[in-house]
Amino acid sequence: MLSNQERESLTLQQYWYILASVLVALLHYFLLIFTHIAHFIPFEVFEPLKNTYLFLIQKVSWLINPWYIAVIILIGTTFYGLGTRGVKSTSITAGQVRNTLIVGLLLMTFTACSLWFVPSLLKNPVLVISYIIIHFIGQIILAKGATHYSRIFSHNLQNDLFNEDNESFPQEERLLETQNSVNIPTQYQLKGKLRNGWLNIVNPFRGVMVLGIPGSGKTFSVLVPAIEQCIAKGYTAMVYDIKFPDLSKVALQALLQNKGQYHVSPKFYVINFDDVERSHRCNPLLPELMTDIIDAYESAQTIMFNLNRTWIQKQGDFFVDSAINFVTAVIWVLKRIDERQKLEYEQAIGMWNSTNGTAKPLPPPTVCTFPHVIEFANREYDKIFPVLLNYPEIENYARMFADAFRNGAMEQLEGQIASARNGMARLVSPTLYWVMSGNDFTLDINDPEHPKIVCIGNNPQRQGIYGAALSLYNARLITLINKKNKLKSALFIDELPTLYFKGLDQLIATARSNKVATFLGIQDFSQLERDYGTKEAKVIEGIIGNLFAGQVTGPSAEGLSKRFGKTNQMKESITQSKNDTTINRSTQLQEVIPASKISALSQGWMVGSVADDMGAEIKTKMFHAKLLVQPSDKPLPEMPIIYDFEKLKKNIPTEEKTSIEAFKTQLIFNNLEKIKREVDLLLTKEMERLPDHLRQGFQKTTT
Repeated sequence: MLSNQERESLTLQQYWYILASVLVALLHYFLLIFTHIAHFIPFEVFEPLKNTYLFLIQKVSWLINPWYIAVIILIGTTFYGLGTRGVKSTSITAGQVRNTLIVGLLLMTFTACSLWFVPSLLKNPVLVISYIIIHFIGQIILAKGATHYSRIFSHNLQNDLFNEDNESFPQEERLLETQNSVNIPTQYQLKGKLRNGWLNIVNPFRGVMVLGIPGSGKTFSVLVPAIEQCIAKGYTAMVYDIKFPDLSKVALQALLQNKGQYHVSPKFYVINFDDVERSHRCNPLLPELMTDIIDAYESAQTIMFNLNRTWIQKQGDFFVDSAINFVTAVIWVLKRIDERQKLEYEQAIGMWNSTNGTAKPLPPPTVCTFPHVIEFANREYDKIFPVLLNYPEIENYARMFADAFRNGAMEQLEGQIASARNGMARLVSPTLYWVMSGNDFTLDINDPEHPKIVCIGNNPQRQGIYGAALSLYNARLITLINKKNKLKSALFIDELPTLYFKGLDQLIATARSNKVATFLGIQDFSQLERDYGTKEAKVIEGIIGNLFAGQVTGPSAEGLSKRFGKTNQMKESITQSKNDTTINRSTQLQEVIPASKISALSQGWMVGSVADDMGAEIKTKMFHAKLLVQPSDKPLPEMPIIYDFEKLKKNIPTEEKTSIEAFKTQLIFNNLEKIKREVDLLLTKEMERLPDHLRQGFQKTTT
């Protein structure tokens, strides 16, 4: 640090430089005037200066050379500018100083060139005077530029206009790959420099949620590589494909490329109501896989909540619970009837003897399916209520409905049941009945002996109808896979709010020990709260271990910003006074990823945090980076044809000549009619088995 006396001495020294250059310039002007203008003016004016002129010509004749003068002025001005310590000013910029110096140099150079290359100009007194004026102006401008050079405020607070450097932070650059991990390369910015990193989902069993408005890149950047890597590492999987067959093709290609990663090669199955040729048939209410009436209740709850989304936030309401109890009773009675019919068939087979000429008993149809539930629930009350009451385990479920019917309280009864019957009636569809009444596979995808990759396709234009049926598959599936001694599995559910299935929060919370990874894609937290209810949505948000977000806005962005926390960031301010300009620096806790930054993310950029695992600890869990996912060069395979109706037509003799499409339509419609007949026959047989008090208590009356 310099003392005040030293500063004053240094400042005085700088002024000597500029004074010396000015003195040299004045002597140069004097010689020019005396040499070229004196003879135009009366002798008496310059006579006293003659001796001085002669002395200068003899001793320092080089003062008349314009180039020497220019160099001396430039040197003096430079030393003056470098040594001057003026008050810093934010209004003086480097560009302004540069332009000022250039103008001064150009004027000095112009005058020197004029005098040197065109000496005849000196014969004209006016031109000599003009030269002196222009030369002096150039010197003043040059001195001004040199003075302002020392006053440039070089610290520009606008260099980091959006606080990018302050909000950047170190991120994970190691590749932490395990037998269960999903790893995605990233690129992020740290203090103005781009660096490469890795997004390591080392523990996907703690749940993965990806947020982002449409077009933010959540599916392509996270879900697609997650599907590919999980299947490559031996996961069984369920893929909910809202835009079928986009994700289904990715899963199929991954399976075809990685079959060797499995001890038992998994089978590939598809559920799709729009294209039955490329869809397997599966019964989500398979009796063997429902071990308790609670399974029936959860299935009924899933169906009703998807048909009536407003009921999700009305759980406990009398009419809501009544409809769910009614459907529960129907599902369970069909299970019990199905089991009894199969038992009777086995007994008949045991007693059958092929030698006595009697026909071999035919196996009974499976009547515990969702289409059978719809048909059974929509039959006459005087047929279904006595049948329900005939099974003790569901008597309590059916008692209040039967009592209301016998007492003539039809308005109350309709209020309890009509919403269930009317809602399920919307699902009557030949293709839906076809897909849900078959049994090509079971939903226990992580069965060690029969592993599966299951893709469930939806149609955005029909998701209101298909959602209830598809959610039943999902609800039954998560119940079946969350068990011990199973293979590791992964659930990929894009656009989660298009489905509702009870127990998702419990699955995420408890399935870690059973190695069930859950990948959820949503657009916004508010969307999840609207469709799942605030309480359940908050639980799901809170227990997710790996949370990623593309561009989201509003409360979701603010909530994410708070979740990511704060860091110490440098804050700078400028204080400018008449005598000085100072920079004040301080640190302040501010959001590491503010909501404004999240709401302005570009496509492919994500923010979030990951959960680590023992043996794969991650110190920097947060990230704000671009996910470097490259699209595959190989074309995706087409979905295979499952039911070849052309071959089926050849195997089923018909007298009429019809097209393949007409045959398919008729076959699927015949299946619907078959289910209706099976329900009618079932009710007829059940009515015959009723005890007298139930049969007599429900004699059909006309009201």
